[in-house]
Amino acid sequence: MGIPVVAIVGRPNIGKSTIFNRIIGDRVSIVDDKPGVTRDRIYGTGEWLNRKFHLIDTGGIEVGDEPLLVQMRHQAELAIDEADVIIFMVNGREGITAADEEVANLLFRSNKPIVLAVNKVDNFEMRDLMYEFYSLGFGDPFPISGTHGLGLGDLLDQVFELAPEKDEYEYNEDVIQFSLIGRPNVGKSSLTNSILGEERVIVSNIAGTTRDAIDTPFTRDGQEYVIIDTAGMRKRGKVYESTERYSVMRAQKAIERSNVVLVVLDGEEGIIEQDKRVAGLAHEAGKAIVIVVNKWDAVEKDDKTMKKMEEKIRQEFLFLDYAPVVFLSALTSKRLQTLLPVIKQVAETHRRRISTSVLNDVIVDAVAMNPTPTDKGQRLKINYATQVAIEPPTFVLFVNDPELLHFSYKRYLENQIRKAFDFTGTPIHIVARQKN
Repeated sequence: MGIPVVAIVGRPNIGKSTIFNRIIGDRVSIVDDKPGVTRDRIYGTGEWLNRKFHLIDTGGIEVGDEPLLVQMRHQAELAIDEADVIIFMVNGREGITAADEEVANLLFRSNKPIVLAVNKVDNFEMRDLMYEFYSLGFGDPFPISGTHGLGLGDLLDQVFELAPEKDEYEYNEDVIQFSLIGRPNVGKSSLTNSILGEERVIVSNIAGTTRDAIDTPFTRDGQEYVIIDTAGMRKRGKVYESTERYSVMRAQKAIERSNVVLVVLDGEEGIIEQDKRVAGLAHEAGKAIVIVVNKWDAVEKDDKTMKKMEEKIRQEFLFLDYAPVVFLSALTSKRLQTLLPVIKQVAETHRRRISTSVLNDVIVDAVAMNPTPTDKGQRLKINYATQVAIEPPTFVLFVNDPELLHFSYKRYLENQIRKAFDFTGTPIHIVARQKN
């Protein structure tokens, strides 16, 4: 099931950030009475009745030509483009304003499902305030209160009533779905075309020419694949969206649908901080990962250059020590033939299952070589271990006290499991539970 994207849209200073923080359960957005505090879109992930959703808080839309107002309007338009469902928020105490009507006209043109939320209806006696908002033409308004958290359940029920039920892309489990993520202009679209052997994606040296995620199925050596090319930065007139901010949601949506994620780096420019943040998204999602160094043809090199670059990657991406590194050139197709076998390998390790008896033999040997830690006179005792999930492989250790499993010892056990079994390219999770 796809994770829907919900955007909160409305004019400034009506409580959008307060509602965002209440739904997400964290003070991510800055809350201030001054209009225009939330200038950029802010992303978060929420959950309602066991279903996750992405939530976008936007700067308000307001009529005017001042640079800040123009920028806020463009931010809101970008959020509307990304959203599956839009919460249109108005202020019940102030009634309909010219700015509300401006927002309403913009939303009508979007052809997206709209839920009208009337904020600042703080008690039952104030519900009469919401009736004039029927004239906006979005059906029944939902009275809510950001201050007191009232009405949010009914609001989210309606959001999920309108949200798409299923991901529009569904493939057999034997199909390997892989996405390419990375900052704009590292060559993701060129790499897609090189893999497919044809010009399927617009390629330009201008960052951001790929507007939407594109799914392309293909078969190679009897294996079916789907390649997901993610969008880069989008431009609207002279207002440019922040590269990093706009990349995040697109990358997240592609990662969610992938078995394998290719973290594409620019071999010419080297590694920058944003590369690590993008890679962290895939790592946190528990996906199989391959690090791809593109544009390797443009790098001046000797017999030690590749080794030095891999050492640099290992140093910068400590959390991806399990991910293989592939060097290639999308432009010349040099070393391109090495990529798909690695993708297939890490997809297989991501789905690998280990029998309980063999796993426990490895754990027993590991404990014999390096005894379990003690804390305040109490020693960790591992009764037995079992694998409970794949994609990523997840192991549960039944122990006398989960708090005794220190991070360093968990890391040691992970290394021993990796030595015993091939888990190249995939994170593995180890969870401690108390034995009843």
